[in-house]
This record gives sequence, C-alpha cells and structure tokens, in this order.
Amino acid sequence: MEALGWEAYLALKKIDAAAYRKGAPEQYALFEQQFLQMHPESFTAHKLFLLNDIRRTYPLLSHQKESK
Repeated sequence: MEALGWEAYLALKKIDAAAYRKGAPEQYALFEQQFLQMHPESFTAHKLFLLNDIRRTYPLLSHQKESK
C-alpha cells in the first residue's frame, strides 16, 4: 500500500492545495511537516476543527462544481 501524500490528503479533504499554499504558506509548511510525521487518521484527529476552517477558506473547486 502506497503512503498518502500531503497534496493527495488535502484533495481527499476537499482542500485546494495550491490556494492553501499561497494563502497561508507558513501554516501549510508546518502542517505538511506534521502530516509527514504521523498517520493521516491521527493528523485528522489532531487538526479536525482547523481542517474544517481551511476547507471553508480554500475549497477544492472541482468539489464545488459536483455539489451544484
């Protein structure tokens, strides 16, 4: 089983990685570093409320089109 990468994880969480990287580069880099040090489920549990805010701020556009 191949490890889940950071940008693939963000896509699964319906977060636009490029917009997030541009809009909050320090947080993006910090979270990427933390993500790479733990299991994706643990990362999600630790950052759940923050991930929800990030998803609202940087939504993945392809997801928005599917919802309509």
